[in-house]
This record gives sequence, C-alpha cells and structure tokens, in this order.
Amino acid sequence: MTRLRIQYAPAAETARHAMHPDLRQRFEHAMRALARDPYGQGTRDVKGEKDRRQGVAGGAVVVYYVSAAVLVVTVVRIVHA
Repeated sequence: MTRLRIQYAPAAETARHAMHPDLRQRFEHAMRALARDPYGQGTRDVKGEKDRRQGVAGGAVVVYYVSAAVLVVTVVRIVHA
C-alpha cells in the first residue's frame, strides 16, 4: 500500500506535543510505519468498523481513521503516560 499522510485532530496534536522527547521519537517512527500499513502493525478495528482503528505506536495508544480514498490517516486520540 502507498504511504498515507498522517494528520492529527486537535486533541491528538496536543497529546503528541505533550510527549517526552524520547517517547515522541519512538512514536513518530512507529507512525511512519503505520502510515505504510494502517491496517497492520498489530492494530485492530474498533466496533467492527474496518477503517476505525486502534493500536500501539511507540508506547502510546492511538485511535485513528483510515481514509484510503484520499490517502490519509486521521489520528483522533493518543493516550500516553
């Protein structure tokens, strides 16, 4: 699959910026891999919706939507310690 562009909803962007630099570096690396394979990487669908996904990226839990038609992954939630 072609690498998709990643965009962040406002709450997810705030959580991303609040990450410790080491976590953020691991997270960004994992998100690049997720952008190449948004249905893989150990993710799962949420409530039976194939394009609504949840997984772990670099130690943070992410919830995102895949819009394959427009080549975008939209991250709506990031949970990290």
